[in-house]
Amino acid sequence: MSEAREQIIILDFGSQYTQVIARRVREFNVFSTIMRPNTRAAEIDALAPNGIILSGGPMSVYQKDAPMPDPGIFALGIPVLGICYGMQVMSYLLHGKVAHGLKREYGRAELDVTVPSCPLFTNLDQKQTVWMSHGDKLTELPRGFEAIARSSNSPFAAMESRERNLFGLQFHPEVVHTPHGREILKNFMFRVCGCQGLWTMASFIERSVKEIRATVGDDRVILGLSGGVDSSVAAALIHKAIGNQLAPIFVNNGLLRKGEAESVERVFGKNFRMKLKTANASHLFLDRLKGVTNPERKRKIIGKTFIDVFEKNAKSVKGAKFLAQGTLYPDVIESIPTAGGPSAMIKSHHNVGGLPKRMRFQLLEPLRQLFKDEVRRVGEELGLPREIVWRQPFPGPGLAVRVLGAINKPRLDILREADWIVVEEMKASGWYYKIWQSFAVLLPIRTVGVMGDERTYDHVIAIRAVDSQDGMTADWVRFPPDLLARISNRIINEVKGVNRVCLDISSKPPATIEWE
Repeated sequence: MSEAREQIIILDFGSQYTQVIARRVREFNVFSTIMRPNTRAAEIDALAPNGIILSGGPMSVYQKDAPMPDPGIFALGIPVLGICYGMQVMSYLLHGKVAHGLKREYGRAELDVTVPSCPLFTNLDQKQTVWMSHGDKLTELPRGFEAIARSSNSPFAAMESRERNLFGLQFHPEVVHTPHGREILKNFMFRVCGCQGLWTMASFIERSVKEIRATVGDDRVILGLSGGVDSSVAAALIHKAIGNQLAPIFVNNGLLRKGEAESVERVFGKNFRMKLKTANASHLFLDRLKGVTNPERKRKIIGKTFIDVFEKNAKSVKGAKFLAQGTLYPDVIESIPTAGGPSAMIKSHHNVGGLPKRMRFQLLEPLRQLFKDEVRRVGEELGLPREIVWRQPFPGPGLAVRVLGAINKPRLDILREADWIVVEEMKASGWYYKIWQSFAVLLPIRTVGVMGDERTYDHVIAIRAVDSQDGMTADWVRFPPDLLARISNRIINEVKGVNRVCLDISSKPPATIEWE
């Protein structure tokens, strides 16, 4: 079985854990695709997946407009695993009975496996701790199904129709609170669906190179190279496929970190020998941002100015028919409403559907099937340096959202120097690659201080350092006091115009990671 055909389809019924399911599947080197809950059975069958997983969801199957899958998926002969709402909707459509439970079941529960021969529980204990999150429960099994596990609140905590390869779990195996959940999912994929774990980053690169060459042909591709992980990996992958048919454009907006422009030119221009075009538009960006203090206005001005500069430089690339972007899978999922399904659009993303109509390019997005950690692994395979592959997230508007208040070159220079010290000390201490993000913020205030025998009235720098899995939630990092002291001392002593350093100890939520 080829890598391209080995995959698990996940139908999304609006669960907060749907992406977690996709990640768990990929952890075992099996490709996963999230699709609309009402995707037609014929469309799924045409993809020839190894298995289908029905996600959980916030609704009840008996509610009006409750999302429903095409009942035909249960007759395809493809193994199906229903999780929570997915189990209930499977039961409902196959003529079992689901009712509102008298007692809701949220949090940890003890599971008693009553049919240990079920392939889902192979090599697992009969007694297990699992994570429940439901108000409804199954009260009558569909015909041909057998209960294979129970909890104190439900005699049907798991079910199977082994002959038809249909399985249901009332609990969530994808979350970390179900200790053996990964093994249950692995058993479904490998013992029930026949997966072999053939999907690797090396195989992804090989297939992507072939697809890029077939798609592009003899045409040229333009790419906006920022120096961030996503655009850098996209550039390296496309360059591997088509060489100098790729025309990367690096826009220096004057809002970058210290040494960043030089790093991009060194890595891609000299090391990878790409024909990199650098557009230094620092003065233009700063002129348009003069006197602007509202963070949303800053973002809009920067976005529009970037398009203006990028478009002007793109016109000089003859024979270009494609615009490459470092769009990732979460960007696609979050930016496209689930047609006919439960999920509304979470946010609009600058990489998805954001092209001005006048820019008549076809999109080339070779990373749109990948999560961030997978993109990093592709970058490593392609030989990108660690400083780029494992770089911490950096906002699109750059330092403009870390200089609070008005933006000008002197204030940017102060922040650049302070931020450089933060990054240097993070790397020297080993913390940089352990946490999600660490950076400096220039506050729009001045405070009184004493340096030498003189009174000062200078700027304040705040240090922001958080740890997170995906950026959706985050907690502040508890650094050793000596590291904080070293950072503070260096900033105050080495950055002219700063006399005070503070530490941001807010979590997300209620705060955000960035200050603007």
